[in-house]
Amino acid sequence: MSIVTITLNPCIDKTVSVEQVLPDCKLSCTNVQEYPGGGGLNVARVVSRLGADVCAYWTCGGENGRRLGEFLDEEKVPHQPITISEAVRENLIVREESSGNLFRFGMPGPMLSDTEREHWIERMRKLPPTTKYAVFSGSLPEGMPSAWYEELLRAVPQGVCLLVDTKLGALRRALSVGVYLIKPNLREMEELVGRELTDDGSIVHAARDIVSRGAAQVVIVSLGRAGVVLVTRDKLERIPAPAVRLQSKVGAGDAVVGGVVAALSAGKTITEATKFGVAAGAAAVMTRGTELCHKDDVEQIFRSL
Repeated sequence: MSIVTITLNPCIDKTVSVEQVLPDCKLSCTNVQEYPGGGGLNVARVVSRLGADVCAYWTCGGENGRRLGEFLDEEKVPHQPITISEAVRENLIVREESSGNLFRFGMPGPMLSDTEREHWIERMRKLPPTTKYAVFSGSLPEGMPSAWYEELLRAVPQGVCLLVDTKLGALRRALSVGVYLIKPNLREMEELVGRELTDDGSIVHAARDIVSRGAAQVVIVSLGRAGVVLVTRDKLERIPAPAVRLQSKVGAGDAVVGGVVAALSAGKTITEATKFGVAAGAAAVMTRGTELCHKDDVEQIFRSL
């Protein structure tokens, strides 16, 4: 395969609806649904839907791990589970019908033993020689040191482009390794640089500093409804998000990454790939829960950008 995704802390996303979230009340839930979750799994699901060649590597444990595998099989997403002894987590997403607000409750993930962590490193060292892109997306498992994240990245064979979408400690480790692309949202970018970024100029300056010191070749800062800012050594693009009907923002950032890497694997330029990622993110917010995007919607939105 040309694309692999790495999900160290996957989950089952359980989505429910209530009329109104009220304290000290027993709330009746409707529209109960479950989806595979975790950054890299969502990226792999998007890439698969867009017709690109992908394989998802993910941490698998317990009954939730078994169910996650079934979900991926049902969606026909190629995957390689890395077995652990503790159970994969389950997250809860509550939609308040009266307001349309989403309340997201993230549970702690499993602890990995030293042996299980070493197994992950060995699997990275033995990625197939056809791998062109490795996407590390999502959080670290509970209690895992960010130094281990750096070990994982360094274990990936030379010549594979690393794309990273994660949070502060792990993201800093990725930048110390030097990667092809990072995709922080605005809050994550502010945490990374240690200051508020109040306008496009400050965002671009922070991104250019990362690129100029060789920590990443491409920085895509996600700004939600305001679109994205793309910065490379010789490019600066502000790509607005198209106006679509909002159903759920869950998984939209993962859809952006999935769209970008699928387009890159098809030979598109980084500007075209970023626009395709924006289209995938917009298509994702048109669906409920963590259903993610549909190929026809992505292609139609991309043609309009």
